[in-house]
Amino acid sequence: MFGLFKKKTEVEKLQSKYEALLKEAFELSKINRSKSDQKTFEADEVYKQIEILSQKQ
Repeated sequence: MFGLFKKKTEVEKLQSKYEALLKEAFELSKINRSKSDQKTFEADEVYKQIEILSQKQ
């Protein structure tokens, strides 16, 4: 209950975005491989940001 109003950290927001991009890339892999590759690339860029933020903490 107390975690209900807890704000997400920047890393948690990026992790959610990363997971969403990977899921979208997986779904696109069944239909359009080039779009799937683009989403995977975007997810990789988000992951790099997560690593940078994690090292600073």
